[in-house]
Amino acid sequence: MMHSLGVNAYRLSISWARILPRGRFGKVNPIGIMFYNKVVDNLLLRGIEPFVTIHHHDIPQELEDRYGAWLSPLIQEDFVHFAEVCFKSFGDRIKYWTTLNEPNLFTEMGYIRGKYPPAHCSAPFGNCSIGNSDVEPLIAMHNMLLSHAKAAKLYRERYQPKQGGLIGIIANTFMYEPLRDEEFDQQAASRALAFNVAWVLDPLIYGDYPPEMLHYHGNELPRFTPEEAKYINGSIDFIGINHYSTLYAKDCIHSACILGGDRPIRGFVYTTGERDGVPIGEPTGMPRFFIVPRGLEKIMNYVKERYNNQPIYVTENGYSPPVQQNERVEDLLQDVKRIEFHKAYLAALVRAIRNGADVRGYFIWSLMDNFEWVDGYSTRFGLHYVDRQTLKRIPKLSARWYANFLTNSSHDDAEMISTLFNNVNVIVNGFKYEKAEI
Repeated sequence: MMHSLGVNAYRLSISWARILPRGRFGKVNPIGIMFYNKVVDNLLLRGIEPFVTIHHHDIPQELEDRYGAWLSPLIQEDFVHFAEVCFKSFGDRIKYWTTLNEPNLFTEMGYIRGKYPPAHCSAPFGNCSIGNSDVEPLIAMHNMLLSHAKAAKLYRERYQPKQGGLIGIIANTFMYEPLRDEEFDQQAASRALAFNVAWVLDPLIYGDYPPEMLHYHGNELPRFTPEEAKYINGSIDFIGINHYSTLYAKDCIHSACILGGDRPIRGFVYTTGERDGVPIGEPTGMPRFFIVPRGLEKIMNYVKERYNNQPIYVTENGYSPPVQQNERVEDLLQDVKRIEFHKAYLAALVRAIRNGADVRGYFIWSLMDNFEWVDGYSTRFGLHYVDRQTLKRIPKLSARWYANFLTNSSHDDAEMISTLFNNVNVIVNGFKYEKAEI
């Protein structure tokens, strides 16, 4: 399916529990290694570069039972052990590694709101049987960042010189715009970015948490030791950005905010997708995902300016239609809205590139309708429809459009294609080409 589209890279993750069912307290599962070897080898056989995430939320249950997983510094040793098994087993063929997928989203959903395992939270953020939404997220993120940094240090010292790959991390990124055209809401939008995006990236590039977080939570934030600060600083070769939407931000320091919606107040900011009853963009199948193409350009500019134009990969960007009663397969296959979404977001990406952003690749989420965590199979992001009874995969209209786009045969998109394929820093869907090769 990938080969028929003409993509040259595919993003996948490795299940920790499939490789090490008991973490470092048990043996490597050879069947798990064999499974991923087959995946990687078959990708390469078809000229498709594997772009591999080591940890995408799932974890061996034993680590949760033994010491509380991400709430304990012991997880760092387990993560490095898992990463090294991956480097040893697959690193001769994998040139693009990301350690963690969206640690900021996982922390929010698992330890603030309690919507993902391990379902920790406290009022007013959620109603869980265990957890502290003020303290635990800071601890979990701290352990994730140090796990990344130690794995990156290991890779650079022992494996990168011989294997020649790159290592990075992926952040979940909403863009934020002020709810009102006033200074306090403008500050709130900036603060929302710091408490979400910079929470992940500042320590890995500058060696400490964002100044905005230190200002408000200095005593509450865990501290990096001088030794940790040395190896966490500059511990990424590139930044992965998952981006879907943009929200409004309202200041909660100088004005009262009422907790509502499905997101807690963080960073003294209330975020919403509506202003005066009008959505910020067209709604989709995800409650907080509105179609706001300008947000991709803005988040690219933010990352470019805050992080000295580090190489960026757009590792997720995609559209799911609103869920309808009695959906017809024929309607799902004629997914014109998905095509319009990607055209608009790619055009925004082009504007960011023209403005100097060092964007190296772009991945559509997703190849086919998949299992979307707590949303199950009801949310459909795929370029291919999956018949759940027969497991037959059927290309949607967007799959045909994307194949034409990648082969430069879509005349309607000629200008956008020209800009993407003539920029030495950019490729569509993951692997860098030089001008001469194009």
